[in-house]
Amino acid sequence: MSVTGYNRTGDRFAGRRVVTIGGGTGTFGLLSHLKKHPFTISAIVTMSDSGGSSRRLMDEFRRQLPLGDLRMSLVALARNGALWREIFMHRFQQQDEEELSESQSGVSGHSLGNLVLKGLQDINNGDLLLAIEDAEELLNTAGHVLPVTLTQTTICADLEDGSTIRDETEIDTRGDKYRGELSPIVRLRLEPEDAQACPQAVRAIRRADTIIMGPGDLYTSLLPNLLVPEVARAVRESEAEKIYVCNLMTKHGETNGYKASDFVETIHRYLGGRVDRVIINNGPFAPEILNMYASANQEPVVVDREALHQIVPNVVIDRLNLENDSLVRHDPDRLVKAIF
Repeated sequence: MSVTGYNRTGDRFAGRRVVTIGGGTGTFGLLSHLKKHPFTISAIVTMSDSGGSSRRLMDEFRRQLPLGDLRMSLVALARNGALWREIFMHRFQQQDEEELSESQSGVSGHSLGNLVLKGLQDINNGDLLLAIEDAEELLNTAGHVLPVTLTQTTICADLEDGSTIRDETEIDTRGDKYRGELSPIVRLRLEPEDAQACPQAVRAIRRADTIIMGPGDLYTSLLPNLLVPEVARAVRESEAEKIYVCNLMTKHGETNGYKASDFVETIHRYLGGRVDRVIINNGPFAPEILNMYASANQEPVVVDREALHQIVPNVVIDRLNLENDSLVRHDPDRLVKAIF
């Protein structure tokens, strides 16, 4: 199925209730282009971020939930001028650790948008959902951003060798820290395992016409959402078309050797059901880009068509990668057209 020949994608689906499930830069790129069309958008965001500015706020303020992925999705959907987007995206310069101790660092390294969200939460007596609503008003967002859960959770990855990695950042970065062979992940879980879903997120899923999972890191951006039991159940039971956007590259320490069908089967395992459509890239990458990723033990995801057609009723394979770019990323315009 080719994405060429589509004109005014959004006009054909005006008013369609679209729910995205994910987090990170993949969701940011998708939302930034979905907002150009007349959809009713709800972005359900993972609440497992445990690094950077979010980590410091969580350490400083008891029961504080991570704000980084919420902020990114709010900015992606923003319709207000560049100034507000720059305010939410600005990060204060990181001071040299030798010059300032952690207790003296103040706003050093913090995202201004995270601080604004924290301030809005304080103004609303600690209510994060009201803080997000206020941020949506400030940014004039083209949709709503919803945390997948309001429960404080920790991601845990049980490995084949019997050990366990705790914390999203540790899972996300272990492939960067150790370039050699790593024990594969056999099970991802949340602590606590009975984390309560955000009711507004469940409501959005149940009312959706289209549910899009991905693009994003499988084990740190997508699956943590499906580990919230009520969310996985709502997706399974929803009458919406369920779409999974497969990764462009494998990730060392998480998806080494995964073919496209492995990604899909992992989604099915944690969802407890089947998606209706999978969108996969078959566009070429420049040799220098492949060499750069190969140095980090990453490679393009192999499209095993026959296996895919056995587990998913509708498979879309097309050239969806961003060309002439220094990084491997989806072309968001092509991706949105492929989805609709």
